[in-house]
Amino acid sequence: MSDTYPCSPRSEIDGLPYFPRMVEKIRLFAAGELHPELHANLGKGMDLWICQFLGVDYETIKELTLAGAPDSEVLAQARAKGTKREEYELAWFRSYILNRGFRDDLSEKLASRIEESGFQDKEGIYSFCDYIDADEGRL
Repeated sequence: MSDTYPCSPRSEIDGLPYFPRMVEKIRLFAAGELHPELHANLGKGMDLWICQFLGVDYETIKELTLAGAPDSEVLAQARAKGTKREEYELAWFRSYILNRGFRDDLSEKLASRIEESGFQDKEGIYSFCDYIDADEGRL
């Protein structure tokens, strides 16, 4: 096993943040290169929220990804199989994902993670996306 982290949760495709990270995690795990800290949450947390928004299950995304489709094709097929979303729904969801943990029901959990990681004095951690970027050395 390697200790590779996937791209930032802020990475996006066709206006959908986090999706590139989810499919990269799938690929890295299959190749035995995904950082072990990320194994337990495959298909859970933000992965799950993306799947719920698209209206497809994680296994569908995993199958499409491992079949070798590029990110754009995985997303296109997920959208075709899933729930039709309007542009305003994408805008809401985009904000939801990027700001999760900022003054919402997960604020205490984020504060706890920040403290556990010793990031109390680190500037710019307001959401779980910020925290992930800091934890993986991008912030």
